[in-house]
Amino acid sequence: MTRLKIDHVTRYDYNDNVSKSYNEARMTPLSDDEQIVLEAELTLSPGIATVSNYRDYWGTRVAAFDIQGRHRHLEVRSSATVEVHRRPGDEVADGLSWEELATPEVLDAVSDFVPQTPLTRLGPELEKVAEEIRKEAADPAAAAAAIFQGIASHMQYVPGVTGVHTDAEAAWREAKGVCQDLAHVAIGMMRHIGIPARYVSGYLHPDYEAGIGATVPGESHAWVEWWNDRWYAYDPTNHTPLTDFHVTVARGRDYTDVTPLKGMVTGGGGTSGLDVTVEVTQTA
Repeated sequence: MTRLKIDHVTRYDYNDNVSKSYNEARMTPLSDDEQIVLEAELTLSPGIATVSNYRDYWGTRVAAFDIQGRHRHLEVRSSATVEVHRRPGDEVADGLSWEELATPEVLDAVSDFVPQTPLTRLGPELEKVAEEIRKEAADPAAAAAAIFQGIASHMQYVPGVTGVHTDAEAAWREAKGVCQDLAHVAIGMMRHIGIPARYVSGYLHPDYEAGIGATVPGESHAWVEWWNDRWYAYDPTNHTPLTDFHVTVARGRDYTDVTPLKGMVTGGGGTSGLDVTVEVTQTA
């Protein structure tokens, strides 16, 4: 078990006064079978916002808020303390056969995560790679392992090469990208060969040796979950199953379902600055 305190701050500064803004924040971690949120708080500046909280279709905690008064900046701070206790060694010992995975009963249960989306779609090159893996794999578990190994061999983690609208085929062609891109490639390849898969966003404590009480720059992160009679999680960026240093915030079909902060403004003349910081402290 690991206890982590996470502070995530996003600040927009505008060139001129904004008269109205409408926003959704998906920045608060979830409680599930492997993590428990002990404390969570979302604070806004300016503090004149009207806030409503709900869970979206995918189960993510959402804070929807609007600010009607004039303002020159927007700052959203999410603070949470989470206790993480991942099951040790989440390797797939046994699972479904290809025939079992393809039954209507199984596919209907996870039907939201079977079709491709604009961000997970594959072109001819990547479709061929996925189909070759399918031919060689004895079962879905072997295919998933081969997909993750192929991504590790072909792609590098390089920030700044891709953007939020880059799809899986473009990221594969570049052979580099960030965690979002590697997740989209993995999801797209698995869906193409019949394995349901979904996108997960969250936080990652990047330094196992920092020790209890040390605050370090953390990361907003992304990984994948794929279905094989239950959901299995894997981090294709770090080439590892999840650890107690991964904290889940949101799940969806791709990045567009889990965007940490999105909205619209009236006025403002564009942004003069955007600053995002994540700090993580292991407290136990």
